[in-house]
Amino acid sequence: MMDNQTAMTIFLLWGFSSFPNLQHVLFVVIFFSHLAILAANGSIMMAIKLSRNLHTPMYFFLCGLSFSETCATMVIIPRMLVDLLSHSKTISLPECATQLFFFFGLAANNCFIMAAMSYDRYTAIHNPLNYHMLITRSICCQMMIASLTVGFLVSLGIVSTIFSLSFCDSKTIQHFFCDISPVVLLACDYTFIHEMIIFVFFFFVLVGSFVLIMISYVFILSVIIKMPSAKSRYKAFSTCSSHLSVVSIHYGFASFVYLKPKNSELLHEDMLISVTYTVLTPLLNPIVYSLRNKEMQIALKKVLGHVNRSIPLLQRGNK
Repeated sequence: MMDNQTAMTIFLLWGFSSFPNLQHVLFVVIFFSHLAILAANGSIMMAIKLSRNLHTPMYFFLCGLSFSETCATMVIIPRMLVDLLSHSKTISLPECATQLFFFFGLAANNCFIMAAMSYDRYTAIHNPLNYHMLITRSICCQMMIASLTVGFLVSLGIVSTIFSLSFCDSKTIQHFFCDISPVVLLACDYTFIHEMIIFVFFFFVLVGSFVLIMISYVFILSVIIKMPSAKSRYKAFSTCSSHLSVVSIHYGFASFVYLKPKNSELLHEDMLISVTYTVLTPLLNPIVYSLRNKEMQIALKKVLGHVNRSIPLLQRGNK
């Protein structure tokens, strides 16, 4: 009977309904933000693909991160835009579970990709002569596959834990997508054990990957300190600055949303932070890498120049 009840569950994504007068304004802002995310990350991926000097492990991981970030936004933002213009904001339980599964699988994948990027930077600085033998394309692909596999296994564990629960009469999710906190607050039999299971999964992803990143940077710092010249130290650290900036942004928002105690009174605050995490962070990543990296700036200028040359040719072909 519980399975039948669960199968028929329909949730209401209340989220932005708390701001009825801002629905159209939010739609415009989020719509153009989404276009900017697609354009920025697409430009990064195209620049890496078209520029031979960017065919290195660091940019391979950056391309994977941009693709993963783009996919994560596609899981959330299109549905969010539809709900902003729709009177019916319902979502079925299978749709809710699918959304949560893909979003957290990709988010966990991002964490492990950033850990792989930090290991790549450590190897490049610590052992530059053997770097290309230690970090081969095959090893990069294995790291990417491992990140994706572990990320989705963790997400499967979270989704299985949450949707094995039974839900009470209230089906209103106080959020703009199926996030963990607002969904579990609707469960009748959500216990401390379930909370600990979910917390362990999050701790493994966020804290585990962050510890790996910090270990890499401790070794990087120890190598940089031993370098004889200030110019060498600056050059070595500058290759890590973009990655450190992205890590700070990503883990700062994610930890605040997912590692703090859950409280129904703070759902609106969590929702506003989640908007930043799901919309702003994927846009900041390519901006940080393009502003702080000369190689990327040169590659992006070439891509933009190629696009500008292609537009007149397409217009003439259409005529």
